[in-house]
Amino acid sequence: MEKYTMGFKFRIYPNKTQQELINRTLGCCRFVYNHFLAIRRDEWTANHKSVTYNQTSAMLTDLKRYEEYNWLRQVDSMALQESLKNLDTAYQNFFKHQSRYPRFKSKHNHSQSYRTRNQGNGIRIVDKRIKLPKIGAVKIKQSRVFEGRILNATVIRTASGKYFVSLCVELDKEILLCANSGGEIGIDVGLKEFYSDSNGNTVANPRILRRLTKKLVREQRKLSRKMPKSVNRGKARIRVARVHERITNIRKDFLHKTSTMLVRQNKTIAIEHLQIKNMLKNHKLARAISDVSWSEFFRQLEYKAELHGAEVLRIDTFYPSSQTCSECGYQNTETKNLGVREWICPKCGSHHDRDTNAAVNILRRALEEKQIA
Repeated sequence: MEKYTMGFKFRIYPNKTQQELINRTLGCCRFVYNHFLAIRRDEWTANHKSVTYNQTSAMLTDLKRYEEYNWLRQVDSMALQESLKNLDTAYQNFFKHQSRYPRFKSKHNHSQSYRTRNQGNGIRIVDKRIKLPKIGAVKIKQSRVFEGRILNATVIRTASGKYFVSLCVELDKEILLCANSGGEIGIDVGLKEFYSDSNGNTVANPRILRRLTKKLVREQRKLSRKMPKSVNRGKARIRVARVHERITNIRKDFLHKTSTMLVRQNKTIAIEHLQIKNMLKNHKLARAISDVSWSEFFRQLEYKAELHGAEVLRIDTFYPSSQTCSECGYQNTETKNLGVREWICPKCGSHHDRDTNAAVNILRRALEEKQIA
C-alpha cells in the first residue's frame, strides 16, 4: 500500500516547567548549530578541508563529556542531532547554489523551533496530551484525528509566545484519496479580484494586510516609544506579533478554503506559470502581490489536487491570454494596458471582461498542450 507523508500542526499548552525546558532546548540547539558552523567555517578557512556531518556528530558526543558543557545532556539528544543535520542541509543547499552561505542563528529571534525524531514510540498522543522526549506529557488541542505513524515532531515557539507542535505523519494514501466533481476550470489571478475563472465567476481579494494596516501601524508606533529592554517594550512587542499572527491566520484560512473548494469541484485546473519573484521587483505592487500569496495558493492547489484525483496544468508565462479573443482568436495588442478592463473584439465584435476572457484562454491553451504532450 502506497504511503503518504502529511503534516499536522496543533497548539500545545506546556506548564511553566515544560516551557523552561522547551526554551532551554531551543537555546542548546541554537548553540550546537552556531558552534559547529564556526568549526566548519574555520576549518575551511585555515586548511581548505570540509567537515562532514558524521565528524560533527562525533565532536558533539565528545563535547558533552566536558564538565563545562554538561548542560547539553539535560535536553533531548535527538534535537541536537537534528540541529546538526539542519546545518549540513544548509551547506548542501549552498553548494547547489539554492541558498546563501549558512548564517549564525540569533537568540534575539523570537520565533524559534526544534525538531526531534520519534524513536521507540517516544512521541504519541494519549488522552488529550502529547508525549514529547524530555518534555513529558503536554496538553494539546487536537483539532484533527489521524491514524498513522509519527515520524518526527517540530516544537515551535512563536513570536507572540504561543507554543505549537507540528507532526510529520506517515499515512496510507488510500485513506486520504477523495473524489472530485469532474469539472474543468481556468483561473486568472489578479490583485483587484483574487481570481476570475473560465465560468464567469470571481472571488474577491480579501486584502487582509490593508484591512489590518491601521492596527498594525498603531501597535508599531507604541512599540517604538518604549524604553529598550523594558518590560513594557516586551509587552508591546507581543501585541505587534499578535497582529502579524492574525494577518497570517486569516490569509491561510482563506487560501485553504478556496483551494479545497476548487479541487473538490474540478478534475482539471489550468493556471499561468507566473514569475512571482520578478513581479515583486515592481515596488509599487510588491506589497499587494505579497499579501495575495499566489505562490502559496498554487502550492496548495497542487498537493490537494493529487489527493482529489485532479490535475493542475500550467501554461507558459508569456502566452497572451489577456490579449487574445476567446471567440475568434484575434490578438488585440491594445489590451496590454492594464487599465483596459473590458474590450470589444475588432474582428468578431465579442464583448470581453479582461480577466474572464483570460481564464477561458488559459483553460483552452492548457488542454491543447495536454493533448499535444
